Amino acid sequence: MAEEAEDEVPESGAVFTFGKSKFADDMPSVFWLKNDVPERIACGDEHSALVTGNGKLFMFGSNNWGQLGLGSKQTVQKPTCVKGKVRRCGWWRGHVFACGGNGEGQLGLGDCEERTAFQRVGFFQAHGPIKMLAAGSNTSAALTEGGKLFMWGENSEGQIGLGKRSQATRPLEVSVGRPVSWVSCGYYHSALVTVDGALFTFGERDSGKLGLRPERLARHRVPQRVESITEPVLQVACGGSHTVALTDGGGVYSFGLGQFGQLGLGTFVFESQLPRPVQRFQAGRPTRVTCGESHTAVLTESGLLYSFGDGRHGKLGLGDQNFTNHFHPAVVPRFLPLAVQAAACGGCHMVVLARPRGPGCSAITLEDAAFDFLGEPTATLQRSLSARVRRRERERSPEQFGPTAHSLPARTSGSLCFMVCCSSGQTGGDVESLTDCDGVRGLGETTDFLNLTHVMKMDPSDKTLSLSPLLKVSYEEEEDARNKRNDENEETEEETETEENHGEESEEEEGEEEEESEENEEEEQEESEENEEESEEEEKSDGDEDENESEEEEEEDVVKKRKASVRKQQSSKSAAGGRRGRGVLG
Repeated sequence: MAEEAEDEVPESGAVFTFGKSKFADDMPSVFWLKNDVPERIACGDEHSALVTGNGKLFMFGSNNWGQLGLGSKQTVQKPTCVKGKVRRCGWWRGHVFACGGNGEGQLGLGDCEERTAFQRVGFFQAHGPIKMLAAGSNTSAALTEGGKLFMWGENSEGQIGLGKRSQATRPLEVSVGRPVSWVSCGYYHSALVTVDGALFTFGERDSGKLGLRPERLARHRVPQRVESITEPVLQVACGGSHTVALTDGGGVYSFGLGQFGQLGLGTFVFESQLPRPVQRFQAGRPTRVTCGESHTAVLTESGLLYSFGDGRHGKLGLGDQNFTNHFHPAVVPRFLPLAVQAAACGGCHMVVLARPRGPGCSAITLEDAAFDFLGEPTATLQRSLSARVRRRERERSPEQFGPTAHSLPARTSGSLCFMVCCSSGQTGGDVESLTDCDGVRGLGETTDFLNLTHVMKMDPSDKTLSLSPLLKVSYEEEEDARNKRNDENEETEEETETEENHGEESEEEEGEEEEESEENEEEEQEESEENEEESEEEEKSDGDEDENESEEEEEEDVVKKRKASVRKQQSSKSAAGGRRGRGVLG
């Protein structure tokens, strides 16, 4: 066994590890075998297996229950060969060996005792050669060359398809009335494909991982056909809480839980009850699918590898420091000059088998394989990122103004924020349906406001979350909006000054009105006094007139006095109204 020097990979191929593999945790690594060729790989939750062309079996990873079959429970960080040969002149062909935890009888040995070394499962001696094996959390499955499916282990959720039975310590046949060509076991659910392309699922029914309509979930403990996929299905892969199927025409369908992007359906699809097509495989038709606990990998006929889902520990293989979630299929750039032969996903890691391309095959460029969300080549995306860098150089950094700078709204109480990150640093995505986003919880918070694309608000009454996209504007649009706000502020200030001037003019006018009213009052008083003096003189001069005339004059004097008093009241009211008006305007 040797390690890679620079980018050199032998013609026989090499084994690449990503994520928490125990061989090189959180860092990509590669090794190859001297004088041997790696042919097959497989992953458990935290351990891996490799079969070579010479029939040797190498194991490495966690070994808490002796699942590596090395006779101990010590964790193994380097691939270690298991004694004996997996294939030798057909002598081992078709036989089944098991080791590891056995609390639910998943080893098929008739008991529940764990084994730290491989032990032969004698049941299959009378049932013909075995062509395929699968293992779940506490379940196992074997498929014979004749199309018979046998399953055993835990059945608490119906994951071995045996109805109400709680467990089986020995293999039991699971029949759907037709030969079976493929089987896969997830953590608590399973799926099978028949020779005529029908897909059946069974087991835990939560989160839509069975792809069945609600009225059919009551019979989840026995296999039921997934009728939403009309094309013939070739392969199926079960993850922790999601399922991915590959059709005869190269179509990829996913369903189940997708909060980390493991469905590959975009940033808005956190759960899909029914199968939906996964697209964006531009460089060749998909030929193989595999699922980990919360991530997915797809191989194409051109030898490329796409990955998506939970990016923790770097298990997607998208960069040494790229641990972000990916909600769309992203090509793994490490294998552009190579041809991927096989891939396997575990709980927190991924193992890939790849070889150099043949003499007549040229390496595929990133522009040929990777596209952004709008269908533009990666080169266009790189130009836009360069423009973003130039813009930051032209203006002051928005971080100094806090999270509310530029086009991002301020965070409000009761809101949860999350960041959507994609391959090659791109952000955003197609607007998908929100019908499957109900019940998504615990997505956490982020302080990376520059990459913030959506806000989730929690309803305090029923604790449900609603997703709202954020609108990010360009620099030019932002400048226009800023200028518009400045213009509005200037207009507001002008209006305020106009109102103040008008208020001062109103006060001056009211003061003049008060002075005029006071002058009117003085003139009226003088007129009334003059009238009274005249009336008295007339009374003295005309004393010898008869009493009727004096009474008429007195009545006229009374009328004049009344008119004077009325004018005085009106002038006082107008002055008081002016004072009240000045108080309101002031």
